[in-house]
Amino acid sequence: MFKILEKYYLGPNINYALIEAPLVAKKAEAGQFVILRVSEKGERIPLTIADYDRKNGTITIVFQEIGKSTKQLGMLKPGDYILDFLGPQGNPTEIENFGNVVVIGGGIGIAPVYPLARKLKEYQNNVTSIIGYRAKEYVFWEDKMNTVSDNLIIATNDGSYGKKGFVTDMLKELIDSGMKIDRIFAIGPAVMMKAVADMTKDYNIKTIVSLNSLMVCGMGMCGACRVTVDSKTKFTCMDGPDFDGH
Repeated sequence: MFKILEKYYLGPNINYALIEAPLVAKKAEAGQFVILRVSEKGERIPLTIADYDRKNGTITIVFQEIGKSTKQLGMLKPGDYILDFLGPQGNPTEIENFGNVVVIGGGIGIAPVYPLARKLKEYQNNVTSIIGYRAKEYVFWEDKMNTVSDNLIIATNDGSYGKKGFVTDMLKELIDSGMKIDRIFAIGPAVMMKAVADMTKDYNIKTIVSLNSLMVCGMGMCGACRVTVDSKTKFTCMDGPDFDGH
């Protein structure tokens, strides 16, 4: 049993939860995920790790209430318990001193971008963060992203906060400015990651995308997260979640 220490809404149907899980926190890294089960009759669902604190033994998850399981999870309160909380699963994001790095997060994908940007800063990278939301009411973690970014760019689809446009519009502005970009990381909706990868391919900028949203069982058994990489079949949960977007 894993205790919920904190829980509140970050935006419409967007939940923050701080979970007491010392063994998971001890080994967690940016890019990995956990598999949880709310109750004995609940389904197993994979959720990306949004933060970890080794000293306090906690894991942060950010999730949107969409299906039955996430809605059940959303009904829990601080002091309640989650039956199963397994991890860390998946391969950590490969991080080194690349130089000038751009991290891009869209929607809920902004949550796992935070520990990624923090780790990149630990490796002395210059980090530009581009985070995109549907509208102002969906904006969360601006303050946290500021602490791990040398430059933070916020965009909303409708222009209600930050710059108006998509994350690809902001990225194009950076590229057109002549900024040297050594590596790009993108996490968010598949259509967003595809748009980023399509753009950066023309400029030969290596782009890493996280395909965690494809996962169902998270254990390589269901086959729902199969992807084809260089004509070979890979499983997002076992071989990823990170892949070269090109």
